[in-house]
Amino acid sequence: MKLKTITIDGKTYAETQDGKPVFIHEDGKEAAFDAVTTVATISRLNGEAKTHREAKEAAEARLKAFDGIDDGEAARKALETVRNLKDGELVTAGKVEEIKAAAKKAAEEQVAQAAKASGEQIKTLETERDKLRDDLYGEKIGGAFSRSKFITDKVAIPADLLQAQFGSRFKVEDGRTVAYDAAGNKIYSRSKPGEIAEFDEALETIIDGYAHRDAILKGSGNSGGGAKPGSGNGGGTKTISRAEFEGLDPSSRSSKMKEGFTVTE
Repeated sequence: MKLKTITIDGKTYAETQDGKPVFIHEDGKEAAFDAVTTVATISRLNGEAKTHREAKEAAEARLKAFDGIDDGEAARKALETVRNLKDGELVTAGKVEEIKAAAKKAAEEQVAQAAKASGEQIKTLETERDKLRDDLYGEKIGGAFSRSKFITDKVAIPADLLQAQFGSRFKVEDGRTVAYDAAGNKIYSRSKPGEIAEFDEALETIIDGYAHRDAILKGSGNSGGGAKPGSGNGGGTKTISRAEFEGLDPSSRSSKMKEGFTVTE
């Protein structure tokens, strides 16, 4: 699933429907993504999963009271026999043990069945929750790439290709997008020391450390906001026109980037 975008006056924007970003699914169908409803559904599924876990734990706690009881049917028969005993009749020690074993078995079977049903339902709810969370994160990160001013102004390749290359460096934590460097450390802002870098600043930092950044940034050599002084391409620059570049499939585009090609207008 990827974000559907439109290009207006050379700038790329996310296409929306009723104020919601539109995504293209694997089968080619398009649908608007309702982030607000998704967040509410995730919260509901979390609550339901918690309820089932608590029910399972309560059932296991009740099982301890029937420790030593195995066969429920035998236990019921034994209890009926005891109720029908005439005054003065005694139950032998062996019969007592038989009753206890039967009751324990019955309780264990009931708890096992309840635990199995709860476990399956919890697994289903967690799968649904994880899918909705992944969709939400994909919309948030994908939307950040499509709306990025840095990408529009400084980057020579499409936003979706840039996301394919660096999207894994971004995560959603506590409702905000957080970027990580190649060593797995959070990227902090240079202009606001001590604060997490905003998306554009973080992306610029990531590209600045990329070996083939000159193939990503517009223009040549040092034209990008993240390029370092003195990093000109020299006489051996490899170039490819934008028309030729956009005519390639995603795999070929990625190969050109890794080979150090610069996209020219």
